[in-house]
Amino acid sequence: MESMLNKLKSTVTKVTADVTSAVMGNPVTREFEVGRHIASGGPGLCWRIYNGTKKSTKQEVAVFVFDKKVVDKYQKFEKDQIIESLKKGVQQLTRLRHPRLLTVQHPLEESRDCLAFCTEPVFASLSNVMGHWDNLPSPMPNDIKEYKLYDVETKYGLLQISEGLSFLHSGVKMVHGNLCLENIILNKSGAWKIMGFDFSISSTNPSDAEPKYTCKEWEPNLPPLCLPNPEYLAPEYILSVSCDSASDMYSLGVVMHAVFNEGKPVFQVNKHDIFKSFSRQLDQLSTMSPALLNKIPEEVREHVKMLLSVTPNVRPDADQMTKIPFFDDVGAMTLQYFDSLFQRDNLQKSQFYKGLPKVLPKLPKRVVVYRILPALTSEFINPDMVPFVLPNVLLIAEECTKDEYIRLILPDLTPVFKQQEPIQILLIFLQKMDLLLTKTPAEDIKNSVLPMVYRALEAPSVQIQELCLNIIPTFANLIDYPSMKNSLIPRIKSACLQTSSLAVRVNSLVCLGKILEYLDKWYVIDEILPFLQQIPSREPAVLMGILGIYKCTFSHKKLGIPKENLATKSLPHLVSLSIDNNLNLNQFNSFMMVIRDMLSRMETEHKTKLEQLHVMQEQQRSINISNPGSQSEETKSPPSSGNQVGGRFNDNICLRSLFSSSASPQMSLTLEEKQRLAKEQEQAAKLRNQQPLAPQTVRPASANNSKTKDLTSSLLNNMTSLNSLSLVNPPRPSPVQGTTIAAFPSPSPMMGPMGAPVSNGFNQPMGFQTGGMGMGIRPAGPGLYGGMATTTSTPNFGALTTICTA
Repeated sequence: MESMLNKLKSTVTKVTADVTSAVMGNPVTREFEVGRHIASGGPGLCWRIYNGTKKSTKQEVAVFVFDKKVVDKYQKFEKDQIIESLKKGVQQLTRLRHPRLLTVQHPLEESRDCLAFCTEPVFASLSNVMGHWDNLPSPMPNDIKEYKLYDVETKYGLLQISEGLSFLHSGVKMVHGNLCLENIILNKSGAWKIMGFDFSISSTNPSDAEPKYTCKEWEPNLPPLCLPNPEYLAPEYILSVSCDSASDMYSLGVVMHAVFNEGKPVFQVNKHDIFKSFSRQLDQLSTMSPALLNKIPEEVREHVKMLLSVTPNVRPDADQMTKIPFFDDVGAMTLQYFDSLFQRDNLQKSQFYKGLPKVLPKLPKRVVVYRILPALTSEFINPDMVPFVLPNVLLIAEECTKDEYIRLILPDLTPVFKQQEPIQILLIFLQKMDLLLTKTPAEDIKNSVLPMVYRALEAPSVQIQELCLNIIPTFANLIDYPSMKNSLIPRIKSACLQTSSLAVRVNSLVCLGKILEYLDKWYVIDEILPFLQQIPSREPAVLMGILGIYKCTFSHKKLGIPKENLATKSLPHLVSLSIDNNLNLNQFNSFMMVIRDMLSRMETEHKTKLEQLHVMQEQQRSINISNPGSQSEETKSPPSSGNQVGGRFNDNICLRSLFSSSASPQMSLTLEEKQRLAKEQEQAAKLRNQQPLAPQTVRPASANNSKTKDLTSSLLNNMTSLNSLSLVNPPRPSPVQGTTIAAFPSPSPMMGPMGAPVSNGFNQPMGFQTGGMGMGIRPAGPGLYGGMATTTSTPNFGALTTICTA
């Protein structure tokens, strides 16, 4: 580990030392930060290329540095010639402005140790890419080492060079004079750019139709940096000391050959005997064998052969080369169109962007990400073009890794998230919401993506709201729960309640129904179900939407509705909705099916609970019967009023337990209910075992339960006063809803349905004496019933029971 750290430290130190020694003191460093060494280029690859940034704007640049120590081995006049040649090339490049020429951001600056200038960001020279790695950093950068040109890059790159030569020859009337792999630079986007104008020749009569160029004689004794690369020079340059625009076209032919032959030119030149080499080369070109061009694609082979012709007039000019069928490739044409977008109006751009999704899948990812994507994102400043550009950007984002998306796409998308016009932007984002939520970091989702969804729900456009509500369920699983509960659901509810559009209201309910599974049970019960009762409209679609939410909640295994909620809220609401006149037969049947299912489950759960209660009470009675101490008094002596009161008290406890409603949704008793039941039974047992010191009064049944068991309570109290039956002996009549019997019966006879007195089995109409039917219990007397006058005859309770039951 230590050795690795030392190696890393030495490498960093060496790189830093190289940069410091090369650039220290150069005026370029006042405005630009110089980074790491990334490539080399220019004549003989003598320029080291560093990445850098402008200090004031943080704009990315490439810094070209020529270290003067390289020429220390030469004589002074030779050094001066080399420096002057290099300076001439950079100055000429600085004066020329064209998309096919390398763009200079800062002019040449000279210091005692180096020359330096800044250009647009650069990847490498074409020579580096083709395997010539002179003057490159050590270790070799992997991105250069592993770089392979795609066919579309090669085609369009050669087209770009042809266009650049066309500009020089026709527009500037200039011959480049040293077109070779070293002087072709690939910028950061992958575009091919021309540099290295050290040996350029301008026309002596630029205003005339036929330019004339004066060529210098080859001087073999000069240093190599003072001479063009002879392997790319046309034969006439050396043999007849003449040149024109056709000489550059010969150089283009050699470049094309090298590109398709792993960077090797057509001929290797002996620089020590260059005239002999060119004479031999001239003969070979005159009788060119097919094997010489066998690696060049067949569709361009003839054109390359013409470019390498010995006769300059046979060579195609630059403008003709740009029109050959070889460059009519869909990928090359697409890239060419992007480079000329600034010349197009909005209508032409929109038509192009509409067809782009069909082309993008056919292009290599590197070309799409580094060539096309920057051109697309640059259009975001034009709001009218965003709806046409955005689908293509998101299509590229789908093919990018998450890291590439965050680094290359998200910074440009973030401002677009906030744009509200044109409205199509929001529609496009909503349709690709799953992509955004999958690849966007959580913090950016919270700050940029979800607020856009919230704006869509609150948008004045019904179309936007509908689309948003339809799409939300497709990505609901990607939204964090707090955002859904606190921000998304309240806005959906608000949209449902406040809208005047039936479609929005129905879609709100459908959306809620689809995302119920991502909510917890009690949030649904406390927030969603009560909200359904606030919906004012009664259109069939709305009612069916409400029914759907109830049904989903009721039947979902994770959710469910407690029986208390069913009995007191859900079922009353559903029953009232089910009889709405707007529903048709099928819709009504749907309501009744859900209502029956709810009733069935409620009945099952509550019945199970009551059965468990009954089993527990029976077990308690069995324990009491098996206790001899507590039972001996009851079997040996006649029942006293105190025991009667105790028995009735215990039975009343049992009855209240049976009819009491539990707050727990479970079918079994909770611990609290079991403790309360045990305590009441213990109190009842104590009352049985003690003698009353004073007349006891049994309070009537609680008024809170009078609505559900008024008939049962009244009948129970009358029967208890007569002490003729125990609560556990005779069968109890079922409560009849809406029927009441007074605790103190009227002395007048009980009337039947037709107004006739009801007979109690005797000759007189049935009735009870007021004094003998009071609910207060008197001290035990000589009468059999203790609390009732012995002169009163015992009524026939069978008849009363029959009437009550009826």
